[in-house]
Amino acid sequence: MYITSLDIGTSEIRALVAETQKDRRLSLAGLFKSKAEGLRKGEIVSIDDASRVLALLFDDIKKIHKTALKNIFLGVGGSNIKMESSRGIAAVSRSDNEIYQDDVQRVIKASQAISLGPNRMILHTLTREFIVDGTSGIVDPLGMVGNRLEVQSLIIHSFKSSVNSLIKCVEAVGGEVAGLIFNPLAASRAVLSKIQKDLGVVVIDIGAGTTGVCVYEENNLLQVMVLPMGATNITNDLAIGLRCGVGSAETIKLSFGFALPKEVGTRERLELQEIDPNLKSNVTRRFISEIIEVRLAEIFELVNNELKLMGRNSRLPAGVVVTGGGAKMPGIVDLAKEELKLPAQIGIPVLDNLEVNDPEVRLELEDPRFSVALGLLLWGGDESFKGKWSSSKKGGWAGKFFKHFLP
Repeated sequence: MYITSLDIGTSEIRALVAETQKDRRLSLAGLFKSKAEGLRKGEIVSIDDASRVLALLFDDIKKIHKTALKNIFLGVGGSNIKMESSRGIAAVSRSDNEIYQDDVQRVIKASQAISLGPNRMILHTLTREFIVDGTSGIVDPLGMVGNRLEVQSLIIHSFKSSVNSLIKCVEAVGGEVAGLIFNPLAASRAVLSKIQKDLGVVVIDIGAGTTGVCVYEENNLLQVMVLPMGATNITNDLAIGLRCGVGSAETIKLSFGFALPKEVGTRERLELQEIDPNLKSNVTRRFISEIIEVRLAEIFELVNNELKLMGRNSRLPAGVVVTGGGAKMPGIVDLAKEELKLPAQIGIPVLDNLEVNDPEVRLELEDPRFSVALGLLLWGGDESFKGKWSSSKKGGWAGKFFKHFLP
């Protein structure tokens, strides 16, 4: 069986195709990427443009196998995604008071009965703990005895129209969606270890148009949020500050950018004419770095403000893991340490459960910008091996959605 992960980003679409193996591992069959169109801030603004690009990408994927598009795990992003805490309560149904799977399912469904509005839909229901007759901290209540079962859940929800637009684009060009996964959760799956989640860690996934954030502690997700800014904002800031085109600003950012101005020499100068013949001025690399620092510091400040509200600022032993395409900015780790007062590192995708035969492809997969695509693939593999996923037709995925999070 083939599994395909699809990360439709603001600036680039990335897809991975893998074949499931008998030893419960995945064997990579193909890596694909193309420039994205029709998206802004992680959300589709033109279905026609997005579908046209996807169609070309899918033509290449179908060359691997005709079923490669029948089991797609699709990443969901955008700044409209929110999280709510919820509590569900249910009476244990059997006369002997033993808790069975149907009791667990009923209490989780009860926790989903929150008012979200008609234009929103639940993406994930994450169970934090179960409570049996007042005894809390229970991970798996199956087989326990009690009269009353409760659950503390986290509900991640999104605008229904945004999700439907994603599904429509994929289905319009011949794909079938097997599951939807919130992008920062997928990135966390690819770059975090269980030890990091247990100790306490914040993942910052800096994409082109948005930045996703996940906070973990004791192997539980504590908070998620999406900031409506990313690496493209840095490019735009450079274009304004240097009075140059966006294309030139992107080249300058990638070739000469640095996140910490104090570590850049004041005498290092750049002749902009070398980048664009129409530009006559020259600037210092420190000036370029100062523009970059302002935007990245803003992102880290917003993350730190959230950690303060949670009482976790400077109190996450596993520190900060920065991933996504924006994580490739030189000096970003040191800036994260300064701004968040935590240890920091780049989140490199871990390929332990994926067989990759081509060394060049392996090297490309270990790039932080593939963290979401790889996380989607690994997540899809987890669920396929459990046998809990079924391929979706239009709307058909909702019934058994995200059993990954259920006991």
